[in-house]
Amino acid sequence: MQNMLTIISNVFRGTASKNGARAVVSTRSYADFTPQATFDIKKCELHRLDEGPPLKADLTREQGLQYYRTMQTMRRFELKADQLYKQKIIRGFCHLYDGQEACAVGIENGVTASDHLITAYRAHGYCYTRGIAVKNILAELTGRRSGVAKGKGGSMHMYAKNFYGGNGIVGAQVPLGAGVALACQYQGNNQVCVTLYGDGAANQGQVFESYNMAALWKLPCIFVCENNQYGMGTSAERASASTEYYKRGDYIPGIRVDGMDVLCVREATKFAADHCRSGKGPILMELQTYRYHGHSMSDPGVSYRTRDEIQEVRSKSDPISLLKDRLISNNMASVEELKVIDVEIRKEIEDASQFATSDPEPPLDELCNHIFYNEGPLEVRGTNPWMKLTSRS
Repeated sequence: MQNMLTIISNVFRGTASKNGARAVVSTRSYADFTPQATFDIKKCELHRLDEGPPLKADLTREQGLQYYRTMQTMRRFELKADQLYKQKIIRGFCHLYDGQEACAVGIENGVTASDHLITAYRAHGYCYTRGIAVKNILAELTGRRSGVAKGKGGSMHMYAKNFYGGNGIVGAQVPLGAGVALACQYQGNNQVCVTLYGDGAANQGQVFESYNMAALWKLPCIFVCENNQYGMGTSAERASASTEYYKRGDYIPGIRVDGMDVLCVREATKFAADHCRSGKGPILMELQTYRYHGHSMSDPGVSYRTRDEIQEVRSKSDPISLLKDRLISNNMASVEELKVIDVEIRKEIEDASQFATSDPEPPLDELCNHIFYNEGPLEVRGTNPWMKLTSRS
């Protein structure tokens, strides 16, 4: 690998060249950048724990650039989904994740790829961090053949290795996650299951039933409440008698985490995973975060909160801006280098959009395929007794 980093940025000046643009080439050695730095992170609030996650987090330059690229890709992807939905190219339910990127990236870097993860219907980001290409996620949203679920699942039903969706019923993924954790315990593979839900699902009875079973059997389950402050159009304070979601497990230890700081989430997840792997049973994490869009694309998101509130969060607590400022202020990356990454991401998203709008839709004869995992052809009745379809595994 070359020992030089070449950054090209376009500087627009009226007298620069025929088209008014001039390319300025700045060459910096990798040695000019700080390879690693240690940052202070916010202390987590604890429940039934004597000690919590560390108050400092190490970050290498390579990690910082990786986190930045992943979060920025998620942000740009969701903005493209917003655009395609408004153009009526994406139909049906669509729940966007912009604003909450630090949660997904922090969690993924606190566990391993062999660990398991299940979430609710705001699932695009986790599908990406679990290894699915942007174009296949976007093709799923547009209902195309190359979609991650072959165009049949849409926004809420995407899957990957060790990732179990994408679940449309509020809170229903929580007992499923406890079941995955039971499988990990039964197989003795030292793996954990990260089971995510939102503050809107936190009052579901099945959530508390899952707590109970997980605590009884000491399941390696990390229950994660992504508290983005609003369940649909209702604020947490109006919906819950207690908004201390990290204490909701009662007999299960809990931690409240700054969900807008990727390093804080990463360190808390590492702590939680170590807790589970040591045989201590489940743990509950509440990630305090914020979504910029409405609950879904049918929700403008400003009838129950003000535009000023949204803008204040963007200006003071945006997870991507926070990481970017850390990288630049500690000489771990340059402004020009991050701009180059931004340009690359925009091109990737545009290419994925072109793919997702030109890829063919799945044919009708594939409608009933994959009802069973490993069975021979099965006849399936259509919408009337005379319509016969076939299911193939």
